[in-house]
Parts: sequence; C-alpha cells; structure tokens
Amino acid sequence: MSIKKICVVVTARPSYSRIKTALTAIKNHPALELQLVIAGSALLGRYGNAVEFIEKDGFTIAEKVFMVLEGENPTSMAKTTGLGVMELANVFYRLQPDAVITIADRFETIATSIAASYQNIPLIHIQGGEVTGNIDEKVRHANTKLADLHLVASEDAKQRVIKMGENPDMVFNTGCPSIDLADEIKNNPTLDFDPIQKYGGVGVEIDWKQGYIVVMQHPVTTEYASARKDVEETLKAVYELDMPTFWFWPNVDAGSDGTSSGIRAFREIHKPQNIHFFKNMEPNDFLKLLVNSKCLIGNSSVGIRECAYLGVPVVNIGTRQNKRQRASNVIDTVYDKNEIIKAIQNRMDAKDIASENIYGDGQSGDRIADILANTELSFHKTIMY
Repeated sequence: MSIKKICVVVTARPSYSRIKTALTAIKNHPALELQLVIAGSALLGRYGNAVEFIEKDGFTIAEKVFMVLEGENPTSMAKTTGLGVMELANVFYRLQPDAVITIADRFETIATSIAASYQNIPLIHIQGGEVTGNIDEKVRHANTKLADLHLVASEDAKQRVIKMGENPDMVFNTGCPSIDLADEIKNNPTLDFDPIQKYGGVGVEIDWKQGYIVVMQHPVTTEYASARKDVEETLKAVYELDMPTFWFWPNVDAGSDGTSSGIRAFREIHKPQNIHFFKNMEPNDFLKLLVNSKCLIGNSSVGIRECAYLGVPVVNIGTRQNKRQRASNVIDTVYDKNEIIKAIQNRMDAKDIASENIYGDGQSGDRIADILANTELSFHKTIMY
C-alpha cells in the first residue's frame, strides 16, 4: 500500500486549533505521511508565535514560509497573498505532496489553494460552505471552487457546498477538529494553571479567581477604517463594568493596527485595573480559560464554534460573524458601549446555557484522516449541475 503525502499549510494561530487533532490523526495513520508547513502570522511573535506551540506539541515542520508584509491594510493583504503564492509554489515543488490541505477562510489561504491547484496537486478544503458576509466569505467560497475534496464542519455547510456545484461524493461533513479539543476540555474543565503566571502578558495582576470575562475582538477587513473606533467602544464597556478581564490581541487582518493602537492608547490613558492582555495561549489552555469564564465578548469564531459546544455565554459584536450559523449561547450586538454592557449583563444572567454540537461531535480528526486514506484523490473534477 502506497503512503499518501498530505501537506497541511497553517497560516495563523486560530488555524492551528482548527486542525490540530487532524494533524495528529494524519501523523499517526499508517497510510498517510504528514508534511506540515507553517506560514504567515503563525511565525510572528507579535501575533502570538503559534509555531512555538506547534513544535512544543511534537510536530515536525517541513517548511516555514515568511510571507507577511507590514501594513495591516487591504493592499498589504493582497501583496501578502501574492508573496504566499510564489513561496508556497516552491514549497510544493520541493515536497511533492499527493494532496494539499488549506484551512477555512483567512485571506492567506487562497495562496495555498492557487499554488496547489496550478501545479495539479489535489486540493482539500477544510471548513468550506459557511457564510460570514465579509472578505473571508469570498476567500472561503473561492477555496471551495478550487478544491477537489471538501471536509466541512456542519450539515448546513455541506448542503451549501453541494449547491455551489461540487460533487456530493466529494463533500463530507466531518465536523470541526477544534470541537475535538473542546470535547477534551468538556470532560476535564478544571482551570489547572494560573494564566498570568504561565503566559505573562501585559497589565496589572487582576484578581480573576472569583470570576472573569474574556475578550477577543478582531478588525473586520471590509470595515478596517473603523477598527480603532470599534474596539474603543468595547474597551469603554469592559472598563465601565470593572470585571476582571483577560483580553487577547487581534489577528493580522487589515485594520489590526487600528485595533492594536486603540488598545494601547486606552491602556496608556485609563490604566485599567481590571484588564490583563495576552497575545496567545496553547489551544487547550485557551479553551479551559473560556469554559471557566462568565462570558466571551468580541467577534471571534471561537464564540460560534467551541463556545457553543462548551455552553459558554457569548456576546458577538458587529458583522464579522454575520450569517454564520450559531447556537443559543450567542447574543448579537453593535459597537456601542451601552449596548455591549447590556448584552454582557444579559449573557451573564442567562441560566443553563446548553451545549450544542452544530460543528461536530469530538471525532473530527480521526474522521478526516480516514477519509484522506480511503478517498481517491484527483486534481481534475467535473462540476455538478
């Protein structure tokens, strides 16, 4: 039996948690060989240096691709993607994989898809078929049309990919591998570490043991000019609530400089005594922090996916997760201090938020590896009408 070489490209810190259990399953499968490529902001310290956690988890990295251009605006995003196509094309030429996996919807992922497709390498897309309403949705659907095999995270997403003209025989609802991690935490939810002692971060030593909230707010690429103003509303709300808060740094999207400068300026002026800031955490530690929190605030997809499975209350602000299928744990609001405060209080007062498994059952990683091993992969597809 020939062994299939599966090249997985991880371009950002959230992508690692989205694929970690599948990486393990591919690595351990007798019919598969994992070729792991780390690229983009996953290599950069200012965005959490996810590569350190990946290496700590025991994965061998085949290639590192430095491709992020400074600017955090639409032009730098476009140029970063172009540079990614050139660099990843060389990586795939050297590695000669039997298939390439691109993950979800971040802007850099289209570079992976183009570099593989143009070299006639079968492309596998993880988490296609979802909707959000910004540039991520365009990228996700473009990845879907370039991909030959689709491993989606929900039944809703599966039906949408099929409606886009993809062969139903090549569309599998595997669930999201991040739910596998959430399942581990659900069965062992104890917060068995001190976040500040373990990860350092920036800010005062908050008294978090009697209860805390978590904030993760990213810029919206189609609204990048308002990123600073948007985050200031959330900062004012959290400051006024005066609850112990763990706040995580934004990702590399257009507008992140506005989000970051807004945070820094607010910190300098107000010197909040209730907020501690982090760049990143190991995926399992981050989920332990979430499941023990009173609420997650911001616009991260972790609130839509993992928090639904864990039953964590979520305040989703703005349009970044627009139209994405959500569970009853989420309440939506706008960038307005008073509305954000009202929504946070609503979520913290909510009783018995139930776990819902829209995005998987905790077995996605093994399911993905088995599909890869047993599916005939081809770079040529016929669109179904």
